[in-house]
Amino acid sequence: MSTESYDQLAIFSVVARERSFTRAAAKLGISQPALSRTMRQLEERLGVRLLARTTRSVSPTEAGEHLLKVITPRLEEIDTELALLSEFRDKPAGRLRITAGEHAAIAVLQPVLAKLLPDHPDLHIEIIVDYGLTDIVAEGYDAGVRLGEQVAKDMIAVRIGPDVRMAVVGSPDYFARHPRPKTPRDLVRHNCIAIRLPTYGGLFPWEFEKKGEELKVRIEGQLVFNNIAMRLDAALKGLGLAYMPEDLVKIHVKEGRLIRALSDWCPSFPGYHLYYPSRRQSSPAFTLFRDALRYSG
Repeated sequence: MSTESYDQLAIFSVVARERSFTRAAAKLGISQPALSRTMRQLEERLGVRLLARTTRSVSPTEAGEHLLKVITPRLEEIDTELALLSEFRDKPAGRLRITAGEHAAIAVLQPVLAKLLPDHPDLHIEIIVDYGLTDIVAEGYDAGVRLGEQVAKDMIAVRIGPDVRMAVVGSPDYFARHPRPKTPRDLVRHNCIAIRLPTYGGLFPWEFEKKGEELKVRIEGQLVFNNIAMRLDAALKGLGLAYMPEDLVKIHVKEGRLIRALSDWCPSFPGYHLYYPSRRQSSPAFTLFRDALRYSG
């Protein structure tokens, strides 16, 4: 197969997965006109339409779906074998794409990358923050990071962090105006800062447990965010109660900027795991990354 043919098929696979010329061009680092021209050339060479185009989106035709199914495992195999060539280098090299939730990216990945990358200048890692339960194979990721209970059973999972615990917090100013909740049911009378996650399709319920009793509270309030930083900032400014990872608010509680509530209702649960397909052949770069993250407990 010629280099041009391989490039065309590789580009087609990205367009078909992204279902957008704009996103595919950005991911590939080429212009949209060049990408469109490559797709036309591939379709003309094969004599069949592979992509159905509209003004708003692009999707594979039946022929395109068939081609994508055929070439995806072969492209993955080629990419893996190319990555394995780094064994012949003095140091591991290559590119890794990882999907992770925001808290995992901040609390687990960033500290490890800060130690790992300076010693490995040829290692390039892309972290995509995504709250959804991403299909890492279909989306072209090398691995994902999720809580242990969220990892599919057919994946290899490696523990990379301690147990996680949540905390309900509010500012001293907020609690000067509102009584501290004694049970999770009291939260319905509070102005709570909500989070919207795509996995749930709505507002995330706050989860509690005490002496075997489990409660999920569907809170209400004036603010809804889809990221950690804005929820924390709003809580610090006294705009409501926030349900946050304990490690991210510990310093604020210690220094008096936030006050914790319902701590006896917030148990810990299994921490983050790096997961990847069982059939994945590990490159030296991926092995280095995985072993650097591995949690010893």
